[in-house]
Amino acid sequence: MTSCVSCLAWGQTYWDGMCRACYDFVLPRYDHGVAQCGACRRREPLKKGFCRLCWCQARLERTTGTYTVLLPHVRLVRHHQLFFADMAGYRDTHTRPPRFDATGRKPPPRPAARPDTGHLQPALSDEVVRRHYRYGRVDLRREPAPDNPWLAWGLYLAHNLAEQRGWGSFVRGGMQRTLVMLLAGHTNGDLIRVSDFYEVVAEHTTNIDDTVEILTAMGVVLDDRQPAFDRWLHAELAGLPPAIRRDTHTWATMLRYGGPRNRARAPGTAASYLHTIRPALTVWSTRYDHLREVTRDDVVAYLDTLTGSPRARTTTALRSLFAWAKRANIIFRNPAVRLRVPQREDPVWQPLRPDELARTVTAATTVHARLFVALAAVHAARVGQIRALQLDDVDLGNRRLTIAGRDRPLDDLTHRTLLAWLEHRRTRWPNTANHHLVISPCTAGGLGPVSYPFLARPLRGLPATLDRLRVDRQLEEALTSGADPLHVAAVFGVSDAAAIRYADNARHLLARPHETDPLESPRTQAPRPGDEPNGHLGSG
Repeated sequence: MTSCVSCLAWGQTYWDGMCRACYDFVLPRYDHGVAQCGACRRREPLKKGFCRLCWCQARLERTTGTYTVLLPHVRLVRHHQLFFADMAGYRDTHTRPPRFDATGRKPPPRPAARPDTGHLQPALSDEVVRRHYRYGRVDLRREPAPDNPWLAWGLYLAHNLAEQRGWGSFVRGGMQRTLVMLLAGHTNGDLIRVSDFYEVVAEHTTNIDDTVEILTAMGVVLDDRQPAFDRWLHAELAGLPPAIRRDTHTWATMLRYGGPRNRARAPGTAASYLHTIRPALTVWSTRYDHLREVTRDDVVAYLDTLTGSPRARTTTALRSLFAWAKRANIIFRNPAVRLRVPQREDPVWQPLRPDELARTVTAATTVHARLFVALAAVHAARVGQIRALQLDDVDLGNRRLTIAGRDRPLDDLTHRTLLAWLEHRRTRWPNTANHHLVISPCTAGGLGPVSYPFLARPLRGLPATLDRLRVDRQLEEALTSGADPLHVAAVFGVSDAAAIRYADNARHLLARPHETDPLESPRTQAPRPGDEPNGHLGSG
């Protein structure tokens, strides 16, 4: 037992008379050159200009000030408190705040409210000063938070939101680091632009919407993000003449967000319409500079190049565009008036083959994928209906399931699948506040449903997708009931028109003279292109 030649700590020494910590400090990979220490003036291996003994002394003194990093304190070291070697982790525990309470959890932040800052000096201009944010070296697991009342308020709001929504420790830590970055130097009257910190927060996997929600509750954020639809619309209209681009932009915006005399359409309607007529606008832009120059012959000539579903979709979109332009007095005459949308016959769906069903069952390897398949193949639930299911819709005791407001009996297969999913849900996210039946890692910390790609991903590329399983289930019921539309409507709650289409499809299959049992000898004919499950037959 002797003193370390470098840090003077009393204890066991090893190589060249140094303790283990000092030996690690001078390893070649750290490149700590020997020079005069900036605090104690000794010639020792230095880190950022100071020896290890001065760094240890700064660690002892920092708890008496407001600094949360060591560098400001190590410059002020003028004396040393000697210590025992290999006990650095216990030297200043009597001065540090406890990391965990009696229950083993980190103590919650103290209650805080909006700081009372008194008067406010108005800004010289209305322009918000842009800032450059980056994550610092403050570790709230070992160090106290910077002394700022706005940060204390933000951490308290984040703690309450985490308790309400059941955030895990990883999400809590990420939100705390983000708030320290944004509010450590915040002063009264400052506004934080979302565009200034969006990329930094996204790189560290913190939910940007939760961050904006907390800052909005504090009243210190300016959400200047451009909506994704507006960015897509600007890129989609690039290359068109200015007048056509301006009028088409106004029409698409009206479809998406509505207007004084126009209701907002579904989010995908405007994008689908514009994507459909974009080739036509490109062709006309080579000859014309304005929509009023487009004639009926131009519209008919372009539609003649299309057939089937593309022609029907393009006709509908062009009628919408030119009807709006006529009402807005942008054109003198509507070139798409009285254009008829071609009607196509209802597709005749064939029952799924056993090998196609087997491929789907094989692909459903996860517990949530098996739940999706059971709900679609047994109860003919749509993807949107699966996303909207709540925990209250499942009654395991009475073996009942409510889908889209319609109560249904719970079969054994779905009952076992639901039990397995609920057990997985309880084990994986025990504290989540999301009441949706189906949740994912992205929605467990919030209140919204899962995305459409999350449901479609397990069966992507297979013939028997969720929509195709729903159609096959309803078709099977129509075949079993002898093509009775009333029975189909009563079992699945579809509209009368959809039930009649399923009955006609079943009647067409049953009338085949060479087919004795459509359920045991399914047709191998593949559906025609364009006959998606979301088409005419599955519209109910």
